[in-house]
Amino acid sequence: MCNAAFLKMLGFGREEDAIGKKLHGVIHHSHPDGSDYDVCDCPIYQTAQTGMPAHVPDELFFRLDGSGFPVEYRVRPVWQDGQLQGAVCTFVDISERKRTEQALQHSQAHVESLFAQTGAGVSETDLTGKLLRMNDRFCQMVGRSREELLTWRMQDYTHPDDLPRNLPPFEHAAATGAPFEIEKRFVRPDGTVMWVSNTVSPVRSALGGPVDSMLAVSVDISERKRAEEALREADRRKDEFLAMLAHELRNPMAPIRAAADLMQAVQLEPERLKRTSQIISRQVSHMTDLVDDLLDVSRVTRGLVTLDQTDLDVKQVITDALEQVRRLIEAKRHHLTVDLDPAPAHVLGDQKRLVQILTNLLNNAVKYTPAGGNLHLTLQTSPQQVRLHVADNGVGIAPSLQAHIFDLFAQAERSPDRAQGGLGIGLALVRSLVELHGGTVRCESAGAGKGSEFVVTLPRTADASLPDAPQRSGDALAASSLPRRILIVDDNNDAAQMLAMVLEVAGHDVTVQNSSVRALDWARGERPDVCVLDIGLPEIDGNALARRLRSQPETAGATLIALTGYGQEQDRLQAMAAGFDHFLVKPVDAAAILALVAAPADAAVRTQM
Repeated sequence: MCNAAFLKMLGFGREEDAIGKKLHGVIHHSHPDGSDYDVCDCPIYQTAQTGMPAHVPDELFFRLDGSGFPVEYRVRPVWQDGQLQGAVCTFVDISERKRTEQALQHSQAHVESLFAQTGAGVSETDLTGKLLRMNDRFCQMVGRSREELLTWRMQDYTHPDDLPRNLPPFEHAAATGAPFEIEKRFVRPDGTVMWVSNTVSPVRSALGGPVDSMLAVSVDISERKRAEEALREADRRKDEFLAMLAHELRNPMAPIRAAADLMQAVQLEPERLKRTSQIISRQVSHMTDLVDDLLDVSRVTRGLVTLDQTDLDVKQVITDALEQVRRLIEAKRHHLTVDLDPAPAHVLGDQKRLVQILTNLLNNAVKYTPAGGNLHLTLQTSPQQVRLHVADNGVGIAPSLQAHIFDLFAQAERSPDRAQGGLGIGLALVRSLVELHGGTVRCESAGAGKGSEFVVTLPRTADASLPDAPQRSGDALAASSLPRRILIVDDNNDAAQMLAMVLEVAGHDVTVQNSSVRALDWARGERPDVCVLDIGLPEIDGNALARRLRSQPETAGATLIALTGYGQEQDRLQAMAAGFDHFLVKPVDAAAILALVAAPADAAVRTQM
C-alpha cells in the first residue's frame, strides 16, 4: 500500500501502477557515485528482514523518469501475532531544505572568507569585552597570537588613556544595540601603539532579539595620524617662524626709524650724519640678508636652482668658507682646528653653493658655541666619498630636535640668547643643496650642553675622468703637496691671520709676526723657506727687512714675497731691488700666492702681480 503523496513524489499516476512493484527497484537505481545499489544495502529491506528500525537523514531516491532527489526517511517494522510481516516507511522530500542549507553554507563560507582575508582587523567579543574570535590581520595589528588573545579582553590591548572614551559607548551598545565608531590606540608588546578607526556593531542571534556579541572592524590609521601630527607641527613651526621673522625684521627697523626721525627733526653735523647713515646702511644690509635667505630657500626647495657644476677641490671650498667666517670666529675668541686629509678631494659641484653649505654649518657652530669654545673642521676622503665634519663643544642639540633639525622652519632654544635661534631655514637649505649635489648630511649630538657635529658626505670624483677645468685657487691647494715653513710679517693682524689660514689649509707650517724686529730674530733661528712681507711696516719697512734677510746666511736663500697695498711701478722696482723674488698687490688671489709658495726656491723667473 502507499498514499497519494508517495505516488506524486515518485511520479506514479495511479495507485494500481505502484502496488506489487519492488520498492527497492523503484527508489534505488544506483549510489550517488553511479555504482549499483544492491537490495541488501537498502535500509527498508533490512528492517523488513530483521525488524530493526532505521533512520536515514539524507539519501538519493529516483523517480520513474530517472530523476533523483534527496529524501529523509524512517523505517519501522510491522509485527502481527509476533511475526515480522514487513516494514512501514515514511518519506520526506528534502530538496528545498538542501538548497537552503547549501545557500547558507555558501553564505557562511563567504562571510568566513571576508572575515579572514579582509585588510581590516576583525574581532568579536562577548558583552564583557572578552575576545571570542578574530582574523589574522587583527592578530598582526595587536602583535599577539590568536591563542593568547582568546584569553584577553578588549580592555587589555586598548591604550589606558583611551579606555575612558571607549568603555561608555561599548556598554551602551551592548545594552541598546546602537553601533558606534571610535579612534583609539592598540598597545603592542614592545610598547609601541597603533592608531585604529574602530567601527563596532552589536550582533543578534535573531531579528529583534537581544544582543549576543560585539563585532569590531579595525582599520589602521597610524599613517594618517602621523600626517596630521606632521601638519600640526608644520603649522606650529610656521607660526613660530613668522613670529621670529617679525622679531628679526623689527630689530633693524627700530634703529632705521629712530635714525629717520632724528634726521627729520634736527640738522645733524657731518660726523653724526655719517654715523646715522652708517647705521641705516648696516641695518638695511641685515634686512636684505634675511630676505635673500628666504628667497634662496624657496628657490632651492621648489627645485628652481640649477647648479653650475665643475671639477672642484674641496680644500679650496674650505679656504673660501673659512675666509667668510673668520671674523665671526675671532669675535667670539673661538679656537678653530682644521684637519685635512692630504689626499686630493675632488667633487663635481657648484663652488658658490658648496661654500654656502660649509659657511652655514660653520656659522651655526660659531653661534651656538660660547665664547672661547672649540671648533673643529675635518676633511676625510675615501675612494668614493669626501666627508666634511664640522664639530663644536657648544650647547648641543636635544634628542627630540635632532630628527627635525633639517626641516624647514625647525628651530629650538639652543642658547639662552633668543637671537641665536635664527629663522630655522639655514639647515634646511644645507640639506637641499647637499642633496642637489648627490650627497647626504646628518647631525650628531650627545644632548644639551654636549656639543654637536654635522657630517656632509659628497660623491668623490676621479680627477682623470673629468674634463680640464679652469685654473682656480683650489688647484693650487692640491698642488701644494710639499709642506713649506713660512713666515708672514704684517702689522694688520686680521689680514695676516687670514693668509696664514689659507696657507695652513694647504698643509704649510706658518708663523705670523706683526713686528719686523721680532720677525728678523725669529727668522735667524727658525730658517723659514718662504717669507711673505708687507711693505708698509713700522720699525723696519718691508724693503729694508728683505735686505737684512738676504744679508744673513740663515735666510739668504729663502723665497721672499712682497705683499703690499702699494701698487705703483716704482713700488715694484724698489721691492725687486731690495731682494724680493715676487711682488703681489693686495688683494691677492689665494691661488697665486699658493702657487708661488709651492714653486722651487731657486725659480729663475720672478713674478710681479
